[in-house]
Amino acid sequence: MSLPHVAVLDDEVDITQLLATYLGVQGFRVSQVHSGRALLELMASDPPALVLLDLGLPGEDGFVIARQLREHWRCGLVIVTGRGDAIDKVVGLEIGADDYVTKPFDLRELLARVKAVLRRILPAEAPPAAAPPPLPPQADLSKLRFAGWELDTAARRLVDTAGTEVVLTTGEFELLQVLARHGGRVLSRDFLLEQTRGREAAPFDRTIDVLIGRLRKKLGDNAAEPQLIKAVRGAGYLFVPSVA
Repeated sequence: MSLPHVAVLDDEVDITQLLATYLGVQGFRVSQVHSGRALLELMASDPPALVLLDLGLPGEDGFVIARQLREHWRCGLVIVTGRGDAIDKVVGLEIGADDYVTKPFDLRELLARVKAVLRRILPAEAPPAAAPPPLPPQADLSKLRFAGWELDTAARRLVDTAGTEVVLTTGEFELLQVLARHGGRVLSRDFLLEQTRGREAAPFDRTIDVLIGRLRKKLGDNAAEPQLIKAVRGAGYLFVPSVA
């Protein structure tokens, strides 16, 4: 059976790459486009089963694009946008969107919504039901394992892929623990500060950014093309690997 085809339209490349990576791992074929024109060209040449559409496109009206999709193609449509106003939600749903998700979003929740829409429009081709592997019996929940690393939250130790302990400061440990326990979710700087320091961010507070930089170095995560801790522009940070 062919993989369900999903198109992601957003002017921010970071967002489209994030969704393409995540949905690709979940068993979808993903096309990234960054303008309404590019989406319409894709619809004509390789129409997707579902479109994730951002409304806030520079120089373009996302509602107009949504209306064009509804008038000319039969596909699932989920609006994914920073516009959380109730009026925008009502207009989007009245135009014909199947769902409306506001940024920042939980990747797992978005995946569930995508699957729900596809189940309605593709009853004979339900999308793959990817789920994290269950923890084995007697699993030690104090140990978080990801990408070959192990974070022992009880002993407050980080061990690398070769079994060598990597020393973390208190701030680095607390931040990594929060990220790992919320894997697959985009976490704001304010949330991370509150969870690690018990306070809200002050204006221009860059504590989290500094700690992220240190963690990337210790995890060997290339800051130019991070694979473990990704920055999501305007939203926060995402811990990418699966955590067991």
